[in-house]
Amino acid sequence: MGLFGSSKKEKEEEEQSQAEAETEAQSDGVQTYIMEPSLQETHDLIHEVLGEAEQVVMGKRPILDLCAVGILAGGNTLFEDNPGLAKTLLSNTFAQALGINFKRVQFTPDLLPADITGIYIWNQKDQKFQFRKGPLFCNLLLADEINRAPPKTQAALLEAMQEHQVTIEGDTHKLPQPFVTLATQNPIESEGTYPLPDAQLDRFMMKLSVGYPGRPIERAILVKRKQRGQDAHEVKAITSPEKLREMQQSLEKVQIDDAIIEYIVEIINRTREDPRVKVGSSPRGAQALFKLSRALAVLNGRDYVLPDDIKRLSIYTLRHRIILKPEPRIKGVQTEEIISQILEQVEVPTTQGQLEG
Repeated sequence: MGLFGSSKKEKEEEEQSQAEAETEAQSDGVQTYIMEPSLQETHDLIHEVLGEAEQVVMGKRPILDLCAVGILAGGNTLFEDNPGLAKTLLSNTFAQALGINFKRVQFTPDLLPADITGIYIWNQKDQKFQFRKGPLFCNLLLADEINRAPPKTQAALLEAMQEHQVTIEGDTHKLPQPFVTLATQNPIESEGTYPLPDAQLDRFMMKLSVGYPGRPIERAILVKRKQRGQDAHEVKAITSPEKLREMQQSLEKVQIDDAIIEYIVEIINRTREDPRVKVGSSPRGAQALFKLSRALAVLNGRDYVLPDDIKRLSIYTLRHRIILKPEPRIKGVQTEEIISQILEQVEVPTTQGQLEG
């Protein structure tokens, strides 16, 4: 009896001390922020995935964060880099950590559309044609050196990237869900490359660059390889295709203020009005900023979007959607410069989330 009485008293004292702590924190202007449970789970899981990825792809946390944001938003990401900068390793590591099916296609000048989408073959036993699925039928596709393939093969990816389906000989085949494409391309100046069509570029949510590692990181990579005693990396599967789908759907609970929407619209329209720009961002660019900003908010432990989220994502989201006029292009003007100037010019809104923070 005394034991139960003591337990009850301790509980009352604990509740009282907790209430006092909360009162004191509020008086000091400090508030404890609690996310919606499903968003908190998404936040925790994606950080576990990033922890696994960072053990393999060292010294590239900002790029890993952006890649994770793209996957959470259900978008396709284009990497433009020289060969050998761990883009394939990054893609494979994310697939392993997310517990999803990964396929890699090396794009070459002789690659045919059927090589990636699949083909109907004659089944002698059943006396009928059967569909043999191509490597597109996976959760995460790495399209390696996509700009080495001819335009006809590049175009075969368009429907898959946007509609998550392929149509072959009049039959439509749905791709597994979730489905995300990570593509790599060599710089356009490289020999034997075909520029990606504007329609296909527009279907990539972001364009990123991994870049070379610094000396300390490159040294750490070699030391870790020596300690590991093998080329292969051990990566723990944190989620599954079903769980990743739930994580993607949870982003619908992220709040995005009307002022943020107006901010996105203004930035997009400024890209079309700039006198140096021949073609500004399409509405798909606005959609991408909307989706990516919600994913970035969850990654940063919030269930609401801030203007800083839009600022951080704008260059990666819009630089490949803008076509410059010939004169500024000849002068060496970069689309990144134009986007940065637009971000400086557009008034930053004050949102409810900022006021509460």
